[in-house]
Amino acid sequence: MAYLGAAYLWVKAAHVIFVIFLMAGLFMMPRFFVYHQETAPGSPEDRKWIERETRLLRIILNPSLVLVWLFGLMLMVEIGAWHFGWFHLKLLFVLGLSAYHGWIAGYAKKLARGERPLTDRQLRMLNEVPGIAAAVIVIAVIVKPF
Repeated sequence: MAYLGAAYLWVKAAHVIFVIFLMAGLFMMPRFFVYHQETAPGSPEDRKWIERETRLLRIILNPSLVLVWLFGLMLMVEIGAWHFGWFHLKLLFVLGLSAYHGWIAGYAKKLARGERPLTDRQLRMLNEVPGIAAAVIVIAVIVKPF
């Protein structure tokens, strides 16, 4: 099909760049949550954490997720990825990371309302999710085990 032509490498580079931005945000936000939970709801420090989390979502996480998907779908079509087993594994984990992003956005809203449903330990454990997913995705794309 080769519809991207000479732009293929630029699209691939943009995809990787925005994956890096997305992953950075996905690693940062649960750490923010750990520190945020230590503050008293309604306190000046609580308001600062709400602002930080809102900015991280609005400026880095949300735009990065959209652009990762946009460039990723362009690459998928370009190489006919749907026919490869490794791609199905990657897609499964990308969908999982997208759901994790949604969970992060929802948890930030809970903290902003003064709710603290998870413990610091649980948040620290959830912080491992993007790293594990990234490892599986990189192996699937680079090694192409099937």
